[in-house]
Amino acid sequence: MRQSRAELKATLQVEADQAIDELLDWADEHAAPTLTEIEHIILKLRQRLSAQMARAIVQAQDAMRPVPGPRCCTCGREMHYKDLKDNTVESRVGSLPLERGYYYCETCRAGLFPPGSATAVVGPALE
Repeated sequence: MRQSRAELKATLQVEADQAIDELLDWADEHAAPTLTEIEHIILKLRQRLSAQMARAIVQAQDAMRPVPGPRCCTCGREMHYKDLKDNTVESRVGSLPLERGYYYCETCRAGLFPPGSATAVVGPALE
């Protein structure tokens, strides 16, 4: 079931608050950090928070099966829904573990993990 905007915002706010608390705890433990140390912790937290935000937005998309199924990018035939599938995709903000509907073309033996490309051809990716 798709989260409302308010529910999604609350989820993301909790994750942002956790990152801020972690930064402040780190600052309490490091009396005189160098700029490099500060940058290191901030970049680490930013990477994690960015991945969490991207995952939340992708997961918030309706995961209902489209009827009819998507068309195969190779042969143009309708792809068949197989089930929900766990997959990790690489994005510009990091690895995103996702659960999405998986579609398969019996003719071409190509898989599709929407949103994205035929996974059998290009590997796991989001477009």
